Amino acid sequence: MTRSILTALALVLAAPATAQDAAPAAATDGGATVTVHGDRPAPKFNKRIFGQFAEHLGTGVYGGIWVGKGSRIPNVDGYRKDVLDALKAIRTPVIRWPGGCFADEYHWREGIGPQAKRKVKINTNWGGVTEDNAVGTHEFMNYSELVGAEPYVSGNVGSAPPYEMAEWVEYMTSPTGSSLAKERAANGRKAPWKLTMFGLGNELWGCGGSMKPEYAADVTRRYSTFVKMPEGQRVMKIASGANSEDNNWTEVMMRDAAGAFDGIGVHYYTVPYEWSKKGAATGFDEDGWARTLAKTVRMDRIITDHSRIMDKYDPAKRVALLVDEWGTWYDVEPGTNPGFLYQQNSLRDALVTSLNFDIFARHTDRLRGANIAQMVNVLQAMMLTDGARMVKTPTYWVFDLYKDYQDGTVLPVDVQSRWYNKNEWVLKAVSASAVRGTDGAVHMGLTNVDPNQPATVSVKLDGVAGSTVTGRIITAATMDAHNTFDAPDAVRPVAFNGAALSGGTLTVTLPAKSVVMLDIR
Repeated sequence: MTRSILTALALVLAAPATAQDAAPAAATDGGATVTVHGDRPAPKFNKRIFGQFAEHLGTGVYGGIWVGKGSRIPNVDGYRKDVLDALKAIRTPVIRWPGGCFADEYHWREGIGPQAKRKVKINTNWGGVTEDNAVGTHEFMNYSELVGAEPYVSGNVGSAPPYEMAEWVEYMTSPTGSSLAKERAANGRKAPWKLTMFGLGNELWGCGGSMKPEYAADVTRRYSTFVKMPEGQRVMKIASGANSEDNNWTEVMMRDAAGAFDGIGVHYYTVPYEWSKKGAATGFDEDGWARTLAKTVRMDRIITDHSRIMDKYDPAKRVALLVDEWGTWYDVEPGTNPGFLYQQNSLRDALVTSLNFDIFARHTDRLRGANIAQMVNVLQAMMLTDGARMVKTPTYWVFDLYKDYQDGTVLPVDVQSRWYNKNEWVLKAVSASAVRGTDGAVHMGLTNVDPNQPATVSVKLDGVAGSTVTGRIITAATMDAHNTFDAPDAVRPVAFNGAALSGGTLTVTLPAKSVVMLDIR
């Protein structure tokens, strides 16, 4: 989780998006024309792109995931049941933990053994509150199994020696026999967990150690050497990647250390205004709508630039790129702890999500993972909780709309669209992506970013056979429509009947400010 505010990043985020930032598109009076190339399949939309992120930050873990076995809130072995069921429903594939900046000061031995005897410390990164380590290795790894998700564990490179990381990996993965495996069994888990993803630190340029890239590359090589798996098992080692558009970081890491890792991250947050005054999550005007979406689509350029650098050193594309922190970052809700990063989530965030999924679909040759920040109660959350109450956000419902993209074969799309602009903020009015799902159907996402005008979209289906089309839509009367504990269903998907299929062509009428998912069979 980003804490340092870099002057260069602030300048980048402050600059307006222009027509030159997006791919050229011809303006059309009716809205847009889209061609789906079913005859030119691209690499699959790796299910890990739908990854989640749970940091010890605010009520993201305590109250959001964990309530304790003695809680009156319905739970499964201490994990709140409503959140657990919701994560299962969207087929959550990956959860990243314990951070974020929290990982940079996390010592795993403080989170094992009897909960009552675990070390209590101060969370120096987020709110200065006490951390009792009630959720540690056993609790997280068991939770991942309950959800059905892969664990993406972030190791402490910033403040722990290499042997600590090595012993943690052994503790989690070693078959019974070693002293660490016996200790794990004594703590309640005889069989090893399946660890598939391991982070070699987090934001080494910032809260992970304030390192220069050359030094970070050497440290990454050193720590990677000591992450060893049992015979016959592999773990994906993920290097700490760049802050947004810091291309030099990726250059140096790939040049000096690419052989030490299997993936490298990049972090990019959509911040509407300045880091010092980011803007409100609700109550914004159309300028706030447009600038947020225009800054969101910069993700395409960021992925393109980092991928180009990676191609220079890894033309075979062995090393994956992961956007392992992304999403909107607004000012916290009034009256809440500034260190808890609690913000509302509106229809605008739903469109941020769908635009990112469309961007991710264009880069699946290199992009093979992503983690939205964060899962519950923090930043662009899937869910918000308050005691026993839980509400699913508009962002959650976009994840639900797109869940059939997981491991589907991407079908490239060409989009010609009129432009939408407000003040200096400019982007295509219509965005699209498509996959042939593992269920055999073609799933096509369409977004109309214009909050004022509908868009008529003509979709040519090349190499796509189908006779029926069904759909669901997310939209609302206002740009900042959102779900509350008293009105939990203000923004959620409903049936969409605005698409007609005839002779290999789809005609779709997209309402203003909407996200639509079509299923062609």
